[in-house]
Amino acid sequence: MLQFEELKLSLQGLEPELRDLAEALGLDAMRKEIMELDQKATAPDFWDDMERSQKVLQRSSSLKNKIEKYEKLCSAYDDLLTLIELADEEGDLSLLPQAQEEFENFRKELESQRLTTLLTGEYDSKNAILTFHAGAGGTEAQDWAMMLYRMYNRWGERHGFTVKTLDLLEGEEAGIKSASILLEGENAYGFMKSEAGVHRLVRISPFDASGRRHTSFASLEVIPEIDDTIDVEIDPADIKMDVFRSSGAGGQKVNKTSSAVRLTHIPTGIVVSCQVERSQYQNREVAMRMLKSKLMEIKEREHLERIEDIKGVQKEIAWGSQIRSYVFMPYTLVKDHRTGYENGNIDAVMDGDLDGFINAYLKMQSQGEIKKQPQGA
Repeated sequence: MLQFEELKLSLQGLEPELRDLAEALGLDAMRKEIMELDQKATAPDFWDDMERSQKVLQRSSSLKNKIEKYEKLCSAYDDLLTLIELADEEGDLSLLPQAQEEFENFRKELESQRLTTLLTGEYDSKNAILTFHAGAGGTEAQDWAMMLYRMYNRWGERHGFTVKTLDLLEGEEAGIKSASILLEGENAYGFMKSEAGVHRLVRISPFDASGRRHTSFASLEVIPEIDDTIDVEIDPADIKMDVFRSSGAGGQKVNKTSSAVRLTHIPTGIVVSCQVERSQYQNREVAMRMLKSKLMEIKEREHLERIEDIKGVQKEIAWGSQIRSYVFMPYTLVKDHRTGYENGNIDAVMDGDLDGFINAYLKMQSQGEIKKQPQGA
């Protein structure tokens, strides 16, 4: 039947991409490295160094997961091809919707895995720390910051990342003044780095009795979480620590004690805080990781030799031009000003459907076409 024949041709047209993906992922090199890691794990003294053994096991697990994902994709291709051929032979049109849905799922997963091959940056595989700041405009901007906070939480959850709120400062009437979340999972930073910048909202304000249209801004910082495998030296004399009572979620025990921690890096003025853990010690550990991550990100971005060479954080606090506009009124449209990618389904975007924007950025970045766009919708 014509419908199944067309679907079969479309599927077979993706087979070369599936084969090329194996080479792009470097599956043969992965399998070789896994064998070497497994040999190390059988050595009699393997567990003598716990830190080293954990790194070996984590690396092996990560490689095995990548291979398993590719093999599942190959199985999905074979199963779908069999389904289409059987349905075509029997002339069973009732199976067409299922076949079309599975084809679309296969295509999306193939694209997703192909895009991971573009994540070759030193920190792309790391967890990501996202920090939201409301712009000028009081309640309106703070509500917009909360909307972005929710949007990225949803994106993380729907992609299987562990999402953890590190710090949250609520607005006086609604929304948030600032917040930080941690996305834990493979390539979290690689995907999220495209989202750093200023986000612009245009809508009829729910806080304006006159029903006027408002424009609001909020910024998003994205940095990789630096783990213990990367040595970052900070002079303790350069850090000022303040403790305060937690104001966010965490139960009564969290709120009764001054367990929240705020760290200020005196030379640069960078401030980080954490209030999600129950003890002051735990919050300080998390805050120190955030501070080290932010300093390392600035050092790498500004091509500096040492952290001591950082003169300030103007780039961190400057608003500059927005990267994306979210228009609710007079029409609905989300547009990325760097790539030109658009999505008219603004409700889906605010519910975490950001893959189109992220994928468009990664493709342009791989082609060296990303450049700063002038401000404007």
